[in-house]
Amino acid sequence: MILRPATRAELPAVLALLADEERVVDPATVPVTEAYERAFAAIEADPRNEMLVLAGADGVVLGCLQATYVPGLGKGGAERALIEAVRIRADRRGAGLGRRLMELAADRARRRGCALVQLTSGKERADAHRFYASLGYARSHEGFKLPL
Repeated sequence: MILRPATRAELPAVLALLADEERVVDPATVPVTEAYERAFAAIEADPRNEMLVLAGADGVVLGCLQATYVPGLGKGGAERALIEAVRIRADRRGAGLGRRLMELAADRARRRGCALVQLTSGKERADAHRFYASLGYARSHEGFKLPL
């Protein structure tokens, strides 16, 4: 398994992972809209953002996450890594791929000099919360959103 930045050709595979957590979605059925194209191009062009994929030896995308590196004055001025859009293909869960994905992402952040990794997860995702806790992530804050 290798964790690396997604290529434009892999955008449909990433969107398929994000489309449905419970089943495998055929990337060929996922519409890649102009908005997705713009967003991917913006992520790709920004040195503080990465859309990362976990690829098997055959190059098949098995998982993904987005990492955003946030500068800040806390933690001695160190960056923090914000992890979002974490997914593993539904038919490949339970084999340790999610753990590997998150470990590789944390290693990547550590090598970059980040002082911590943080993430948010929907309140209804109890299985995901148990998974993150098993990796050592602590519930430290209550999050809020404001739709615009």
